[in-house]
Amino acid sequence: MNFEEAHRIRNLPPYLFARIEKIVAQKKEAGVDIISLGIGDPDLPTPDNIIEEMNKAIRNPVNHQYPSSVGMLSYRRTVADWYKNRFGVEIDPATEVVSLIGSKEGIAHISWCYLNQGDTVLVPDPGYPVYAVGAILAGAEPYYMPLHEKNGFLPDLAAIPEEVAQKAKMMFINYPNNPTGAVADETFYKEVIEFAGKYNILVCHDAAYSEMAYDGYKPLSFLQIPGAKEVGIEFHSVSKTYNMTGWRVGWAAGNASVVKALGRLKSNIDSGVFQAIQYAAMAGLTGPQDSVEKMRSIYQERRDMLVDGFNKLGWKLQKPKATFYVWAPVPKGHTSESFAELVLDKAGVIITPGTGYGQMGAGYFRMALTVEKDRIVEALNRIKDNIGKVLF
Repeated sequence: MNFEEAHRIRNLPPYLFARIEKIVAQKKEAGVDIISLGIGDPDLPTPDNIIEEMNKAIRNPVNHQYPSSVGMLSYRRTVADWYKNRFGVEIDPATEVVSLIGSKEGIAHISWCYLNQGDTVLVPDPGYPVYAVGAILAGAEPYYMPLHEKNGFLPDLAAIPEEVAQKAKMMFINYPNNPTGAVADETFYKEVIEFAGKYNILVCHDAAYSEMAYDGYKPLSFLQIPGAKEVGIEFHSVSKTYNMTGWRVGWAAGNASVVKALGRLKSNIDSGVFQAIQYAAMAGLTGPQDSVEKMRSIYQERRDMLVDGFNKLGWKLQKPKATFYVWAPVPKGHTSESFAELVLDKAGVIITPGTGYGQMGAGYFRMALTVEKDRIVEALNRIKDNIGKVLF
């Protein structure tokens, strides 16, 4: 039997990384040794102290029951303490933090809390696809804010038409940025807060990469800027910081009424995060941070190797200050898709076409630093030997 899909599903594009996974599987089945610089999934292990805490917590029968849908208070206190220690931000754990099944889940669901059919949401382009997808599922219409290299991949708020700003109910921002690796300063966040206050817009900041920074750079939290909690919330997780992408645990913090609304929605559609995983996340946030420093050092070394290697091939790339992504323009005569296809077919290397992150990603591609150094060297050599002569 054939069943008609709902319009909200029919209108969704295939998820970018699902397509990449399918291509990789097909190539591997054909016997091709694939080097994937596509999906940003840490290849480094979860630190031992976190695994040990999980092993302990999972054996406690108390943790086998339904958890709180908003998260254990001890978990939320740990998040609040982390914000205080890392950013100097005061967070009320009882009212200003809600647990999430990974930040992606909360980012998708926040639109359901505040957007109605036909509402407008401001979404960065290029940007993480879930910002727009969550809004579309809620019946809203994304207005895409172009991120131009000449502006440091920051949205130009002054360029948003007045009628759009008046209608908009939410805005998504993300710094350090996926996919561009761009960073934001205090001046930008102040502009966002002023803009949001003027037009009564809820700001949702995705800070998943705040701990993934190099050369001594320390990213800001949106919440540490005065007035931020009046207009918005911040999404975060332990996924990238402690190599726990598969564990699915994160949080939203900030405006108490928004946190409450998100928690109310979640109480109706999920049963919260498994408590043993919350304890494991707490062990990461409160434990020794030497693993995080080691992670930064490893990614920085890989970043330098990859950027220097591409620059030797003819690119003129700057080394990103944060994230584990390198965002690069395609050579002349290529589109994002045609260059990604060329690199895959001729070199067996997966790169992500920039158009997977929006129309403004056209002419770019993204590479992730989530493979070991010898594989980066191999990828560079394959590109040089197989297609290097025709790149520029």
